[in-house]
Amino acid sequence: MAVYVNHQIEALESHGPQFHIAWHHIQPFLAIASVNSNSGGSVGIFQEQGEYACDAYLERNFRATCLNWHPSKLILAVGCEMGDVVVVNKQDKEHHAVPSNHNADITILNWSTNGTRLVSGDKLGVLVLWRMDQRGRVQGPPLLKHEYGKHLNCCIFRPPPPGEDLVQLAKAAVSGDEKALDMFNWRKAGMGMSLKMGPQEGLSFFISTTDGTVHYVNERGKTSQALTTESPVQKLLFMENDVLVVITETLLLSLHKISLEGEIEELLKVKLSGKIGHPADIILTDHSLLITATGEPVVRFWDLERGENYVVSLDEQFGFEIGECVNCISYCSAKGLLSGGTDKGRIAMWRKTSLSSQNAWSMEGKDRWKLQAPTELEGNIIQIQWGSKKNLLAVNTTNSVQILSEQAMCSHFHQQVAVVQVSPNLFSVTSYSDKMTENLRLDMRVNGVFAAKDAVVFWNGKQVVVFELSGGTLRNTGSFSCDSPVLAMHEENLYTVEPNRVQVRTWQGTVKQLLVFSESEGNPCLLDVCGNFLTVGTDLANFKIFDLSRREAKVHCGNKALADLLPGTGGIASVKCNASGNKVSILINKADGSLDSKICFYDIEMDTVTLFDFQSGQQKDGREISSFGQEAEGRKISDLPDLCDHIPVSHFWDQNEPRLFICETALDPNQQSLDKKQPPTESPVDALIICFFITEEHGLLLQDSFPLPSSYQSLLGMEVPHYYFSRKLLFWRGSLYKPYPEAEKKDAMEPGVISLYQMVTRKPMRDFMGLEDCDKSTLDAVLNFSLYLTIGDMDEAFKSIKLIKSEAVWENMARMCVKTQRLDVARVCLGNMGHAQGAKALREAEQEPEQEARVAMLAIQLGMLEDAERLYKQCKRFDLLNKFYQASNQWPKAMEVAEAHDRVHLRTTYYNYAKHLEATADLGLALTYYEKSDTHKFEVPRMLSEDLQALESYVNKMKDKGLWKWWAQYLEGQADMEAALKYYELAQDYFSMVRIHCFLGNIQKAADIANVTGNWAASYHVARQYESNDDIKQAVHFYTRAQAFNNAIRLCKENNLDDQLMNLALLSSPEDMIEAARYYEGGGEQMDRAVMLYHKAGHLSKALELAFTTEQFAALQLIAEDLDEKSDPALLARCSDFFIEHGQHEKAVELLLAAKKYQDALQLCLEQNLTITEEMAEKMTISKDSKEIPEDSRRALLEQIADCCMRQGNYHMATKKYTQAGNKLKAMRALLKSGDTEKIVFFAGVSRQREIYIMAANYLQSLDWRKDPEIMRNIISFYTKGRALDLLAGFYDACAQVEVDEYQNYEKALGALTEAYKCLSKAKARSPVEQESKLALLHSKMALVKKFIQARRLYSEDPREAARQCELLLEEPELDSAIRLGDILGFLVEHHLQAQEFQAVSGMFAVCSLQHPDQPRSHGSGQRQTIVCLFIYLQYLYSALLSHPEGDSGRITMYTYMANIQCHRHTTHRVRHRGHLTFYSFWLLCSIPATWGGCCFIHL
Repeated sequence: MAVYVNHQIEALESHGPQFHIAWHHIQPFLAIASVNSNSGGSVGIFQEQGEYACDAYLERNFRATCLNWHPSKLILAVGCEMGDVVVVNKQDKEHHAVPSNHNADITILNWSTNGTRLVSGDKLGVLVLWRMDQRGRVQGPPLLKHEYGKHLNCCIFRPPPPGEDLVQLAKAAVSGDEKALDMFNWRKAGMGMSLKMGPQEGLSFFISTTDGTVHYVNERGKTSQALTTESPVQKLLFMENDVLVVITETLLLSLHKISLEGEIEELLKVKLSGKIGHPADIILTDHSLLITATGEPVVRFWDLERGENYVVSLDEQFGFEIGECVNCISYCSAKGLLSGGTDKGRIAMWRKTSLSSQNAWSMEGKDRWKLQAPTELEGNIIQIQWGSKKNLLAVNTTNSVQILSEQAMCSHFHQQVAVVQVSPNLFSVTSYSDKMTENLRLDMRVNGVFAAKDAVVFWNGKQVVVFELSGGTLRNTGSFSCDSPVLAMHEENLYTVEPNRVQVRTWQGTVKQLLVFSESEGNPCLLDVCGNFLTVGTDLANFKIFDLSRREAKVHCGNKALADLLPGTGGIASVKCNASGNKVSILINKADGSLDSKICFYDIEMDTVTLFDFQSGQQKDGREISSFGQEAEGRKISDLPDLCDHIPVSHFWDQNEPRLFICETALDPNQQSLDKKQPPTESPVDALIICFFITEEHGLLLQDSFPLPSSYQSLLGMEVPHYYFSRKLLFWRGSLYKPYPEAEKKDAMEPGVISLYQMVTRKPMRDFMGLEDCDKSTLDAVLNFSLYLTIGDMDEAFKSIKLIKSEAVWENMARMCVKTQRLDVARVCLGNMGHAQGAKALREAEQEPEQEARVAMLAIQLGMLEDAERLYKQCKRFDLLNKFYQASNQWPKAMEVAEAHDRVHLRTTYYNYAKHLEATADLGLALTYYEKSDTHKFEVPRMLSEDLQALESYVNKMKDKGLWKWWAQYLEGQADMEAALKYYELAQDYFSMVRIHCFLGNIQKAADIANVTGNWAASYHVARQYESNDDIKQAVHFYTRAQAFNNAIRLCKENNLDDQLMNLALLSSPEDMIEAARYYEGGGEQMDRAVMLYHKAGHLSKALELAFTTEQFAALQLIAEDLDEKSDPALLARCSDFFIEHGQHEKAVELLLAAKKYQDALQLCLEQNLTITEEMAEKMTISKDSKEIPEDSRRALLEQIADCCMRQGNYHMATKKYTQAGNKLKAMRALLKSGDTEKIVFFAGVSRQREIYIMAANYLQSLDWRKDPEIMRNIISFYTKGRALDLLAGFYDACAQVEVDEYQNYEKALGALTEAYKCLSKAKARSPVEQESKLALLHSKMALVKKFIQARRLYSEDPREAARQCELLLEEPELDSAIRLGDILGFLVEHHLQAQEFQAVSGMFAVCSLQHPDQPRSHGSGQRQTIVCLFIYLQYLYSALLSHPEGDSGRITMYTYMANIQCHRHTTHRVRHRGHLTFYSFWLLCSIPATWGGCCFIHL
């Protein structure tokens, strides 16, 4: 909590009343304009504590009318009556008069955004724009002078377009931000745009006159009328995105969009609420939030972006009076404070809730503004203004001006004595040991306070005052001058600091001892006393501990440097030790001076450091920490999500218990600013109180944690069994003050919170609820129990409390189990309490799957309702939470939970709430919730049964058919038939209407209603009436309309109405049809009707029997269509014989199959040549599991079906049936006949039989396997799987021959022959001699192919040797079986031609011609060989001609002639080969010189 210290400006008393104040935007200087009846007017400048700056005083004969500070420099522009304008330079102590251009009072005086221009205007409408230098002097003549002829009243400069913040950008660049560096380097490649700095200053502005006209003046000084309003303009403001806000004196608001050229487009016009005729103070905050004060008890808000408006008012609980009005307002964005000055001299403060605070995002409007304790002054406040970077508040009450500065509230708690500052001079002192509370007023400004059991000390850095506590009163025992900024007290000694030492003083200031620090240790700046130990921290982040238990202070712990304990840390923000002096806690500062999220614990005896990070909830050993900020992963001791984004702000050790440590945490402001624009997924808690056990064995153990209650200001300390807090101040007035109103309300709800003392309150620790007054042994036992329970050592926990007999102690420990969720311990506690009901409820709750739900039941039994509510929410058991709210009479919350999370029980919740309201006699609201629960139809009549008039009104109001019917029944019971008929008609209960009409004898009216409505019940009742009156025709009619066909049939049979009987029977049930059929059958005359009815009723056997007996063949056809396998087999057989006799064989087959006479059906198909369809085949197929016929007979039947399908050409069906019969060979043969290659391959793969593999491979060889590699792979795979290696060898041999004949690829042919040889050698042949001959033949082929391949490979190294080997191959006897002769001859021809051995080429032709004509293969091969030789020769000839164009024409002619002769030898294929040669020769002739072309053409 902050206290505002007011500084009165005394120097103004002789200057007369003040009417205007103005803060400098940056520096803490306040300008005040005063009126003096003797001298006219004056302007003074004052500092932050009211000091008068005499070097900047300005006095004139005329009153100052306008004050305006330069945007950045200490230059003040003053406008006066009669047109004078003076510039006061505070920095240079100069006054500069602006040349006179005005003859009337100055009404506007504004600096441009950077202060290079000054615009002034007067009542006569004269506007002047000046250029100003850095010292506030006018440069040259006016830039603009314009006369508008009307009183000028408002002016605002247009803000420049947004550019980059160069200062922040430069800081980011220096810190290493690459993006910022790139923006400065506009020539860097890859940057799309240069740095956008924007114009240096906005030079255009808007000005308004009292007639409601607004003018725009652009940068070039050209003025134009922008807009007009109906009344004078009161305020001009600018929003973001160039939106001008105009507010008139009649509070008419309009928004206008400004274009770059100054053109205006109206966006919005609306009338604001407020007091018209009173000067309005209007400000714009957060870019779009408009706040107005018009002399009313409320402050009005208008959010221009969202279109929302709301008001905040003054609360009488804060000390405001009824009818107190707010005259003026000012907003401090740095603090989020809105201040308002009232006509009663009070300053109202509203603090805006941060968006990162708890539930801030869910708040709306006025809920975000929290009213604070007001500051009280004297007089009517007419002006209030926040200013300077120090956030000072200036208040003008006409008679005086005061400057208010914020100061942290001083408070301290020690040894059962607490002191809390209420106002700048008022303190509340509370002694719990003496049960005393006293207010103490001092005549000095206080900077600090220290409390002890015997005295209270105050100091302000200049003076120290000591008050002794004696007999419940405070007595001033001494004061002395001392400039120590900090102070501590132990018994009768005071401890103050000065450079490099701590002074030990008496209460009167006498120095008794000096505790010296070296220069390397630093100057003492932090002092704290706990028990008998003094902890001293220095400005160099060192600390030392002294033992105060003796007469003189002795060093208990030598100097320790924080940098040695935690390398890389900043400074020490606070350092304290525990009551035994063996542990020290340290709050750490970051490098920028802000608090770190970590807290350091140092164990003096073990010389160890432990670090606890509040953001991660982890404890780290200092020995594992290499440097601060690079810690090893630690042990997590807290799973509190609320710790996120929190930092410790204060810490305390228990005054007597050295194991207990407590601290207060707050939201990290740095993290808040980062997340400000993003709503949090879970609302963080603003402040947390966290208590730890600290032991050497287990380190830090979380003992308790809870949010700081909203009525509490801050934590003051702890002393078992209490926490101590300062309360928020509601208001103070003189020596009277009142704590925050929620404090008493909250305290009343929380058991154990003592609210006897005003500004200090204490709250029992969680483990000591109800044990605040127990003795020390009990306190120690409960504390040990809590410690061991936290550790998890249940044996030691029970040992510590085994001697305790008090039920209150056991109840308190049971409450402790709710916090720790130890249900096993809770059972023991409940048993010792004798709480049978709680034990039973806890046992029944064990069936709940969630631990939190079981603990919540324990909390309910112990009366800890808030904990139960929290636990149910935590485990999301909203059904149990709903029941809990209902049981605790929290119906609004119950319905909220049901509507949002537990909609299954929503109607039940409404119903229970209605029952509750009925019990409380709130019938009107109970009606509403009975309707919501949909139980109003019976519950409301029951509830209103004693108030018939109200019940009738409710029935008529609801217009519900159910209620109308109920009310009609009630009236009928009261014999009011006419009224009952009316309500039955409204409820559309036609049966009841008919019933009453029949009762009244109006049977015709009843019949009409039944006919019109068609209601079955009504028709049935009318039919009964007609039957009783012997009107059979009408009775049958209405029985028929009522669908009561059995009754209609009964009447028809009794009265021989045969025609109607048939129609009714066909509409009725099967039982009625059979009954009617028997009636017709008994008559013997209408047998066709009897057959039809038996058939329709499903009694097919009886229908067929009757049809055969009476020879009704048409009916027999219809009946047979409905027969299926479920029918009687004998009946099916009889019908099939009937269809066979009449030539309907297909129908007969279907009936035979339905009768499961498969052999007969198959035989009929064979005899009559009926095609077996897939459906028929499936019907003939009997499943394996069937026991109708033996398995052998089933297979034989399937094979017969398959044979029939084979004869009919349905190979796929035959395959399927053969497969089902288990005969896969026949199935494969059928599939081979189908020619479906894909299915053949698939069937062979799934059959896994050798014969089938071979059959599939043989089939695949009949296909064009040369062009499909997949078929080749399947052939090889099937032969391999079928172990037919001899057939596989033959396939490889065929592959080799294809490679030779088609592709001349002897390498692949050799590979295929090799594989064939391998397979054949592995095969098991029936004749070994035949196998040996085949192997020898394959080996011979492989040898010849190898020789030819080697000869071709040798040609590149030794052509003649390669040719010689080929010539030797020509002599091989079996050459033609392995190698084509033409390939060898072509090889030799090509060789001889390259060697120009033309005679040898002729010899090759001779070899070709020697092929025997009787050998078909040789003949064909000879043709190909000849052609190859000739083509090679001609190709060579063509090459020779091209290379020797002047060659021997005779030789060319001779060889061409020889080629022609060789072509003519192959007469059987002459045409084909001549075509080839002629084409080649023609191509040759087109390519050689003309001299040779004719000769070649003749020979060819």
